[in-house]
Amino acid sequence: MSPFPGGKENDNDHMRDYNLETKNRVEFIRNVIASAGAGGIVYGNSGGKDCTLVGILCKKACENTVGLIMPCGTTQCYEADKADALAVAKQFNIDTRIVDLSETKYELVRAMSENTELTHSALANMAPRFRMLTLYAVAASENRLVAGTGNRSEGYMGYFTKWGDGAYDFNPIADLTVTEVYEFLHFLDAPESIRRKAPSAGLFDGQTDEKEMGVTYRSIDEFLFTGTTTEADRVVIERFHKISEHKRKMPVVFGG
Repeated sequence: MSPFPGGKENDNDHMRDYNLETKNRVEFIRNVIASAGAGGIVYGNSGGKDCTLVGILCKKACENTVGLIMPCGTTQCYEADKADALAVAKQFNIDTRIVDLSETKYELVRAMSENTELTHSALANMAPRFRMLTLYAVAASENRLVAGTGNRSEGYMGYFTKWGDGAYDFNPIADLTVTEVYEFLHFLDAPESIRRKAPSAGLFDGQTDEKEMGVTYRSIDEFLFTGTTTEADRVVIERFHKISEHKRKMPVVFGG
């Protein structure tokens, strides 16, 4: 079975032992929690592939795991994504809370628009940063750690928001490509609706990751697995990786 929504059969030369992967990642999460003296975990449950996998693993590692559904002004988050988020929470018995950030975003946009002309990029990146602020507020109030949900493919492309979804206390899937995330979800029998829909960060209505980047995850992962892809896709992948280098490093400091 192809790991990609609507995809063709895929060779499985890179297939991991997901039974062993589950055991090792659950142990990793438990060790992180114990070393921090934390009492639980909180993560953003958007109804997407990555947060679904993170939520399942965290729940297996820690009973006191909470997923936050945080709509922030897009219809998509109110409808399909919310339904998918609730479906995975129900199937895996993950505690869920809904924090609607739409009005908060609206008020900040209104206030800032009086001082500057906000670009499309600035507006799109507000939601991930609002969500991370919310996750850390809950974590600080309830002695929890914030679980990250970014994968290797997105990390290489820099397809995440700095100080938004790129911020977290630990990340149990950062080494997995999108291909492997889908394979893992299939192994864990995650809801079919999540495994079959186009990957989207939910930045705005109608947004999909591949459309925004201009390259498919299949091509990105093939490049990461083998170092080869089409010349056109290579140009896109290398450009994204180069311009996002600052996201993968700590801030530049004098004398550093």
